[in-house]
Amino acid sequence: MIIENQQMVTTAVLAELSRAPDPRLREIMSAFVRHLHDFAREVKLSEDEFERACAYIVALGQHSNERHNEAVVMAGSLGFSTLICLLNNGNMGESETAANMLGPFWRMNSPRTESGASIVRSPTPGPALFVDVTVRDGNGKPIVGAEIDVWHSSPEGFYENQDEKQADMNLRGKFTTDAKGHFGFRSVKPAGYPIPNQGPVGELLRAQGRHNFRPAHLHFLFYKPGFKTLISQVYVNDDPRLESDAQFGVTRALIGNYVRHDNGPAPAPGVASEWYSLDKTFVMEPGEARIPKAPIE
Repeated sequence: MIIENQQMVTTAVLAELSRAPDPRLREIMSAFVRHLHDFAREVKLSEDEFERACAYIVALGQHSNERHNEAVVMAGSLGFSTLICLLNNGNMGESETAANMLGPFWRMNSPRTESGASIVRSPTPGPALFVDVTVRDGNGKPIVGAEIDVWHSSPEGFYENQDEKQADMNLRGKFTTDAKGHFGFRSVKPAGYPIPNQGPVGELLRAQGRHNFRPAHLHFLFYKPGFKTLISQVYVNDDPRLESDAQFGVTRALIGNYVRHDNGPAPAPGVASEWYSLDKTFVMEPGEARIPKAPIE
């Protein structure tokens, strides 16, 4: 098609897309092109702004490596990750769901760990945390033999792949539910942490006058054939940044009750007077079990 005016550009691109044999590709790309072109018209995007936008996209790749995925962090900072999660869970976001973002720090092959054991694999000072988890189906029956990945940041706010002081796979573990659909573990209470702000994401946050902190949380990934893979985060209820999460990830259903204990015996010996406990029940839905692509190696 020979272009005669700006509107014909969109028409020409959509005409070419209509030839794509994959119907889902046609649907997605056609909608993307329509919205992208309409966006440029709405804001009257200048040539200089277009060039800066292209450079910004290139910078997302330049700031990503095997230990950090800037594109995933950007998606969270725009609320896009949470939107996609809610569109695909909890009746398209109309009802509460335990589903949440995978985040940029999940790794494959976490060490298999016995229920009740510790996932602290190198000296990690901080208040002890004892977690008890029950996994059920929609009818309240325990789900036996589900595999669960657990990972979280240290009390200093670093995942182990960000911190040379931590051992490989520190604060990570893979568990299996027992006949009651239960597993537990010991760790340390996580802290909120800043998302990396040296790259394009930090530039965007500063331009908006936003901080770059996430509230403290634990990550979970539940997997069992016959059930939809459940990815979740459980946020610490006393974190001051629950209302202003830089990644827009906090939902009401996932604010956990991390109970502080100052007196009384802890579930394990050698625990200081201050320790925390968390009890949480998760419900898995029938569906496809799939392992997501790890954002880092």
